[in-house]
Amino acid sequence: MRFDTPATTNPIDQLRVIGKPTDRIDGPFKTTGTAPYAYERHDVVPNQAYGYVVGATIAKGRIASIDTSVAQKAPGVLAVVTARNAGKLGKGNFNTAHLLGGPEIQHYHQAIALVVAETFEQARAAAQLVRVDYRRTQGRFDLARARDSAVVPKSDPDTGAGDFDTGFANAPVQIDVTYTTPDQSHAMMEPHASIAAWNGDELTVWTSNQMINWGKQDMARTLGIPSEKVRLDSPYIGGGFGGKLFLRADVLLAALGARAAKRPVKVALTRPLMINNTTHRPATIQRIRIGCDRDGKIQAIAHESWSGDLPGGGPEVATQQTRWLYAGPNRRCALRLATLDLPEGNAMRAPGEAPGMMALEAAVDEMAEKLGMDPVEFRIRNDTQVDPERPERPFSQRQLVECLRTGADRFGWDRRNPKPAQVRDGRWLVGMGVAAAFRNNLVMKSGARVRLDGRGIVTVETDMTDIGTGSYTVIGQTAAEMMGVPLERVVVKLGDSSFPVSAGSGGQWGANTSTSGVFAACMKLRETVAGKLGVDAATAEFVDGQVRANGRSLSLADAASDGELVAEDSIEFGDLDKKFQQSTFGAHFVEVGVDAYTGECRIRRMLAVCAAGRILNPKSARSQVIGAMTMGAGAALMEELAIDQRLGFFVNHDLAGYEVPVHADIPHQEVIFLDETDPISSPMKAKGVGELGICGVGGAVANAIYNATGVRVRDYPITLDKLIGKMPAVA
Repeated sequence: MRFDTPATTNPIDQLRVIGKPTDRIDGPFKTTGTAPYAYERHDVVPNQAYGYVVGATIAKGRIASIDTSVAQKAPGVLAVVTARNAGKLGKGNFNTAHLLGGPEIQHYHQAIALVVAETFEQARAAAQLVRVDYRRTQGRFDLARARDSAVVPKSDPDTGAGDFDTGFANAPVQIDVTYTTPDQSHAMMEPHASIAAWNGDELTVWTSNQMINWGKQDMARTLGIPSEKVRLDSPYIGGGFGGKLFLRADVLLAALGARAAKRPVKVALTRPLMINNTTHRPATIQRIRIGCDRDGKIQAIAHESWSGDLPGGGPEVATQQTRWLYAGPNRRCALRLATLDLPEGNAMRAPGEAPGMMALEAAVDEMAEKLGMDPVEFRIRNDTQVDPERPERPFSQRQLVECLRTGADRFGWDRRNPKPAQVRDGRWLVGMGVAAAFRNNLVMKSGARVRLDGRGIVTVETDMTDIGTGSYTVIGQTAAEMMGVPLERVVVKLGDSSFPVSAGSGGQWGANTSTSGVFAACMKLRETVAGKLGVDAATAEFVDGQVRANGRSLSLADAASDGELVAEDSIEFGDLDKKFQQSTFGAHFVEVGVDAYTGECRIRRMLAVCAAGRILNPKSARSQVIGAMTMGAGAALMEELAIDQRLGFFVNHDLAGYEVPVHADIPHQEVIFLDETDPISSPMKAKGVGELGICGVGGAVANAIYNATGVRVRDYPITLDKLIGKMPAVA
């Protein structure tokens, strides 16, 4: 099915199942411990051996020699894999560094060996016996030092409109501020883990991966075998946040270990290897300049961001929301990419907008204060209904103003004292902050297969994944709505590369595009059913397990009485995204308390108002947003990978040293979804919300801390040491 004209009325609009707050159908499996995660797949293949990864202890250089002889003789050891005996390996399209290093070392903890043994303990003990002699070379680990050598990324040229320099110079009110955000870790609960088994020249990997087809294709490229010889299976994923979008070392080394040991091998990365070996969110330096007239209308806006990555990597696209969020005739957005020898930087929940809005939304508050204007009103005054860079291109839907006004009313914004450091609650200084939320709406081709059996059971098969976001449920709801059956009559099978290729989980595109693929397959199945029952598919109603047409009511199950009916299709998107700017919008409101004596920050309450197309399942959507808000709070107040500038690694590479929010850090959270459908987006008229919920949270927290204390911190995270020396005097 090709989607190249706006959606009209269709079966989804019945809203009998779609749009209802529905319990997750995978919930009972997770709460009873029966959901099969990658490392726990004891049922899929017998006689599994254990692999333990050895990571490089230098960040840049080469291996002069590697001695595995003692390790190979250790108790229980079956094989030791290194670059010397792994055979010729390619590199996939989606990883920057080689997944198995040697002799060249590209980053700290790059995998250089896998020890395979009968037990995990034997593999771990033998791994300590691998002896490596390195030749270390000088590396680049400091973004600030590398800033002047940064270049324009080939993939991301500068963008803009008008004449920024002249517009800014002529603006009567100006700000020019620089913010920094640190390197951050995904810190998902489930480690990167895989079990690999060969059957002749065919490889099956049970793994934890967000994008099944990407992983399948890259595994084939890396091993140099046909992609049809590779199968990936990932039905449950214990968190990904972008860190499991791509093939990582556990997958490749499990396959190499299984080939060397001639039996199935399971590999899980330890927490230090998850942080240093896999991807992370790169640090940024962001300069923002805004020039306004005295009435608060933006005349010029520029956002420049510097980030770093390994050679061949890409930038953190922290300026992208600034292209579309606020009006203004004179504009410039620029990315600069420095070469660093740190572990690979890549996507983490809401790449670009999440760190970009930590700077932009704080800078917007700084401008509002300079103008003497309420920050909500300043944002509303600079709303736009068209793409500021291409005014002929309207937004498909844009309810930012409604989000801000609804949130201000619900949060009690009118009770905020605009003068900082004026509100006290005992020893706590109390402040409120606001930020806009923005995330672009992305769509991708997505396919599904739908089956109907003689019992009236509908089964959906697609390689779409569920990373804890509720994919099973919204896909099941879609099939139930389309085929006119209750949700309990739908079986959903996900995450297997033998199923049709879907959009996968990432970029906030997963729910909208994967359900659109199911919509397309169900439309084809409806035509098949109608043909079997002798009715017109265009006018037939599928309701309560019946097909109603021309005054007749026929059983859906009867259509498959003489054999299962199967339909397969994909949704393919035309050029509507070129004619319309498609984005999601929201507003975050935060109240904080800051201890007047110690500078300790505590969030007291949070509100998110979201406009993100049709909300397919308000219950799981709310769960996604409050999880995103929690991640945003962590980014604002505590999360930071500390770099050893001498040796080039992240020192706090575990959950003891890398601090993330816990229950005690997060108070009452409220989420409001505005009533919206977007027929430009998809036949589901949905968009996405899982990443919108983090965008702007950091800025709202920073603005609330400033309102509480009068101290503006531009270097995230906002820890008490950055506040305490500048706090108001305690009476």
